[in-house]
Amino acid sequence: MRLKSIAILVGALALAALPAAAQKTAVKDLTPRYRTWLEEEVVYIISPKEKDVFLQLANDREREMFITAFWKARDEDPNTPENKFKDEHDRRIEYANKNFGRGLQSGGWRSDMGRVYITLGEPKDIARYESETNLYPLQIWFYSGINGAGMPSSFNIVFFKKDGAGDYVLYSPVRDGPQKLMPFYNGDMTNYLQAWGELRQTVDPSVADVSMSLIPGDYVMGMNPTMASDILISQRIPKMGYESVKDAYAEKLLKYRDIVEVEYTANYIENDALIQVTRDAAGRAFVHFLIEPARLSIERFEGLYRTVFDVNGIVSDSAGKTVYQFDRRVPLELNGDQFSKIRDRRVSYQDAFPLIEGDYKVSLLWKNTVSKEFTSVEAALKIPPANTLTLTTPILANRVVRNPNFAGQIKPFTFGETQIVASPRNDFTVQDTLTLFCELGGLTSELKANGSLSITLVRSDQVVAAITKPLKDAPNPLRVMEDFPLANFPPDYYSANVDLLDSAKTTVLSSKASFYISLNTSLPRAWIMYPPLPPANDPSYVDIRGMQYLKAGDAAKARPLLEEASRRSPDSVPYALDLCQVLFELKDYEGIQKLATPFYRDKKNYEFAQYLGESAQAVGRYGEAIGFYKDYLTYFGTNLLVLNSIGDCYVQTGDLAGAITVWKKSLELSPNQAEVKQKLAAIQDKIKVN
Repeated sequence: MRLKSIAILVGALALAALPAAAQKTAVKDLTPRYRTWLEEEVVYIISPKEKDVFLQLANDREREMFITAFWKARDEDPNTPENKFKDEHDRRIEYANKNFGRGLQSGGWRSDMGRVYITLGEPKDIARYESETNLYPLQIWFYSGINGAGMPSSFNIVFFKKDGAGDYVLYSPVRDGPQKLMPFYNGDMTNYLQAWGELRQTVDPSVADVSMSLIPGDYVMGMNPTMASDILISQRIPKMGYESVKDAYAEKLLKYRDIVEVEYTANYIENDALIQVTRDAAGRAFVHFLIEPARLSIERFEGLYRTVFDVNGIVSDSAGKTVYQFDRRVPLELNGDQFSKIRDRRVSYQDAFPLIEGDYKVSLLWKNTVSKEFTSVEAALKIPPANTLTLTTPILANRVVRNPNFAGQIKPFTFGETQIVASPRNDFTVQDTLTLFCELGGLTSELKANGSLSITLVRSDQVVAAITKPLKDAPNPLRVMEDFPLANFPPDYYSANVDLLDSAKTTVLSSKASFYISLNTSLPRAWIMYPPLPPANDPSYVDIRGMQYLKAGDAAKARPLLEEASRRSPDSVPYALDLCQVLFELKDYEGIQKLATPFYRDKKNYEFAQYLGESAQAVGRYGEAIGFYKDYLTYFGTNLLVLNSIGDCYVQTGDLAGAITVWKKSLELSPNQAEVKQKLAAIQDKIKVN
């Protein structure tokens, strides 16, 4: 049977903590300022994705944020106050309104000439034929050197006055043909060749040739016009207004508009990323990730170069429930010599965290707090149960670092004594040695006895390197690391394939990764930065996994892990609070009292007062619960849940006046509490009856 490998997908998946996409606003329902911006100012340069996002924005604040980001995405140098692209775009609109579409009340920007001019800019040359006897007024605009969107190296755009009147309109060789350009043409209106011949004789051969094809050298003598010219004017030229813009920022702005501060929203930057799941010797899964932002901005202050990264991670399950969340703040300070070594290189921010089995969506948000830039990565992760037969996607490293001191540590992309240094682009040179790393877990006794692992490098469907490894007595998990010097490999695109074979050489599992070898003799490599992480035996990892089980709704699996973390670090307040949470979930109220009382009574840790109050209330010790709750409010201030619980306890002790006072105070703080209003009304009615 053939199984799929663990899929690690880095793509545009929804962030669990974000709201669903808003309903689109119809263009006609926008206020005049934003309708004009969308339909007039940027109509030729906004991409379909950008327009779609703009219409999903909920209010004018978000629209202003978007407009700022829109222009910044097109700014050639965002570090300067001026935006040359916007200035040029505004100039083109002004020029179009002054010089084109004189018959259009709405302005020359709406005319065909205005649309082409705003999109492509000034032509290299303009040939005007405005007083020919057998030719309607006509202009030929010549362009060359415009790259992108499948544009030809040079081309013409033809405008003519249809029937000799009105404004200049765009000419199509297929739709119009040379016959539509001549006022006195009496031939067959469907015969392009006849009309072309007459145009050559009576006007100008060059005009005749352009009338059959806008692309120099495209027209074949004796043939009708091809579709190439119509594709140019109907598809390729319109795309030139936005084709070179990286519009991913628009989707990111929509996703993160409620999470990222306003000053960041216009500053989304692209990134390359890599995410990999591996297991330790005990079978516990760890997620390793790296993010390489497209650029790094650092401020200089008193001879030092500084910035601070904020990294936020959210892991949500298939139901959208957050199972794990973390925040890191990573300061960076470099002296002049250090900065000179990294100034032209990317930074590779790397990190790792444990994760229990399940299907997840992971969202990673990276912010540069100095430059107010941000980037993000979204991925789908599948963590199968321990001892499940799995084969990870290969990591292709351009360098490895071996250090005995790494053993027993948790470091990103470090396994045992070896650190894997990989580029998320999987780019190599012939000077490099490619090190393939993958992990095979859950091997059956049959596969251990008779199975094998096949590793091949493939170029154009041809195997160029192959290794077969028998699996006899393989550990679990089996970490595979193979070196492939690339000196004799020609620059090209390749794939690295890993296949798990049974005794009959049938593929049981497979995985692969693509890579390419560059023509360059060297490639700029990112410098690595990661936060210090606790050693592998630290109880924090046990606590994290326990809380993940609890948030996933499995308190039974969470309890022994949280008990272990608290037992191994008995003075830890966070571990004890986490354990209190699972004990309350399991209704072990006496367990809470036993755990929390020493922290509360002896160490004056009043964070435990709420758990002590809730557990006392649950077993009917209402007066005791009120005392705990009041201590909590004294030290931590207003908490509506605690305040309302005091009211419930007052009712149980018969102190209805006390309950009324507390609940009135709660409603003053937050009037929209229907349940509290009902409770208060019921007590007040009861007092009136009595």
